[in-house]
Amino acid sequence: MSPSLPPVLTEVTYEGGRHVTFGRPEPGGPQTLYRIAEGALAAAFTGTDGSADAVRAAVTEGAETVVVPAGDPAVRPRVPLLPEASGAALLSGFMGTHKKKWGGLSQPEDGGFTPPKWFFKGFGDWARLPGEPLTVPAAPVALIEEPEVALVYVNDADGTPHYAGYTFGNDLCDIGLHRKDPGYNPYCKLCDTALAPWLFLGPPPTSATGRVTIVRDGATAWEGSFDCGGDALYFRIRDMAEHLFSFPAVRRPGLVNYVLLGADEASFHDGFRIADGDRIGIDVKSHGVSFENTVRYVSPAPAAVLPAS
Repeated sequence: MSPSLPPVLTEVTYEGGRHVTFGRPEPGGPQTLYRIAEGALAAAFTGTDGSADAVRAAVTEGAETVVVPAGDPAVRPRVPLLPEASGAALLSGFMGTHKKKWGGLSQPEDGGFTPPKWFFKGFGDWARLPGEPLTVPAAPVALIEEPEVALVYVNDADGTPHYAGYTFGNDLCDIGLHRKDPGYNPYCKLCDTALAPWLFLGPPPTSATGRVTIVRDGATAWEGSFDCGGDALYFRIRDMAEHLFSFPAVRRPGLVNYVLLGADEASFHDGFRIADGDRIGIDVKSHGVSFENTVRYVSPAPAAVLPAS
């Protein structure tokens, strides 16, 4: 893990209230939690210059504090900045952004910007936390794990987006369905996505490297490395973000946006096929972030039949 990483903020639920904590506790060490009201953390980003120091000052000044022991089961992490109201956050992302999909090239500095394809993954409260199952339709064509950087933005009362920081996610999807017909991509994305709760209060990372491990029946079934930082992408992150936020639909007042930047090649490209019950571990070694989720195939009950015309 790089010693020059930006500060980390984590939002948690404790004894029925929202709290934030800063940094990472030493193994076995206590954590100091600062109680915050709903919307207070978002206001700390929209009402200041958004720097780590300014956000920390806004959140901690006059806040009720509590010190909890390491591993306290009452401390439950949250997706960063996720509002209580359903539908008040969007999860989306860009696809085909990695240099490996562009012959190892980067977007020319003096060329015009042609935006990459974009997808809508769901509402923010659809995101799963580490340890929670990732559900997919019961008969996928071919699943793929996608470790990615996820940018986090919060819109102010005028709809202006304010960059908060970044975290990491696993954008599980049915790449086999997409390859069967690219027009099926919206269906392909209807699989759960995991987001880590640790928000890095700094610019998007130029380098974010790590390793994926997929465990089946207690044994490692596949593993491989990945690189998903800005230097690994064909497109410039600032261009992608500016283009996305040129659309009024994602600039609604108070809206939180989680934006996935794109993934490296993964297990699918190596010929491996993810199965029901596989446990996918994402270890972002460059940032000291690791999380796991188990894949679950789900067969929902049939929908109500439409009445005859």
